[in-house]
Amino acid sequence: MIEEEHGRSSVRAMCEAIGATPSAYYAWRSRPESERARADRRLLVEIRAVHRESRQTYGALRVHAELRARGVTCGKNRVARLMREHDVRARRPKRRPPTATPTTPLTPVAANVLDRAFEPDAPDRVWASDMTYIATDEGWLYLSVVLDLYSRRVVGWSAQPSLSRNGPLAALTSAIRDRRPAAGLVAHSDQGSQYTSDDYRAALRRHGLIASMSRRGNCHDNAPAESFFASLKSDLRGQRFATHAEARAALFDYIEIFYNRRRRHSSLGYQTPDEYERQYRARQPELLAA
Repeated sequence: MIEEEHGRSSVRAMCEAIGATPSAYYAWRSRPESERARADRRLLVEIRAVHRESRQTYGALRVHAELRARGVTCGKNRVARLMREHDVRARRPKRRPPTATPTTPLTPVAANVLDRAFEPDAPDRVWASDMTYIATDEGWLYLSVVLDLYSRRVVGWSAQPSLSRNGPLAALTSAIRDRRPAAGLVAHSDQGSQYTSDDYRAALRRHGLIASMSRRGNCHDNAPAESFFASLKSDLRGQRFATHAEARAALFDYIEIFYNRRRRHSSLGYQTPDEYERQYRARQPELLAA
């Protein structure tokens, strides 16, 4: 209290108000900083660096996981305390209505094969696809993504100026080219017209992928994709894009540089998608020998 009011009231008056003596106050001020306080100050520097690099999206648990990965020894409660005391907070996403895409009642759709089984036991067993929109001064840019549900990695994406099948088809084509999945992979999406189009369904069949679709109007059937978009919108909040090209550059930075390589997920034991897949590949000799 005295430190906060110093300069507005005399030290003597403030000490009298709390029943202390000026000599006791000055003795307190001149005491040497404890080793614990110095360690907290050093740790706070590390915490703020991790929080800044996470684009202010990490809470205490993710900050702690990142610090441990960097070889910093500290407890979760200590990290949480320092963040609370110094007002280092995770930026929270705003709730938003699900993005609807047009459907046609007579369009033949696939069954909900996935049925909310969001935790496959290996990469490239289940992919989830969805679309969202990004505002720019040139008009809307529509982002299509393909997520691998094992690692939550974005394995394919495309940003197009129109809400057509071109975006989802380009994202799917990119994912197939880069990942080369075996036949039998479940490719899940909603029932938007882009995903029920002949071209999209033909691409699935051509590569032996099994189509799976959410129940009509049920965004929870594709919850991992919704969660990804919530994280992305939170990170991009406050940014204004003059052009489609500027927005695409920001999306590339978020997906390829930050999300896939650096963003830690609680569902992955606070590992990044890249780390989680590397860990899986490192275990393969053991699994084959078992």
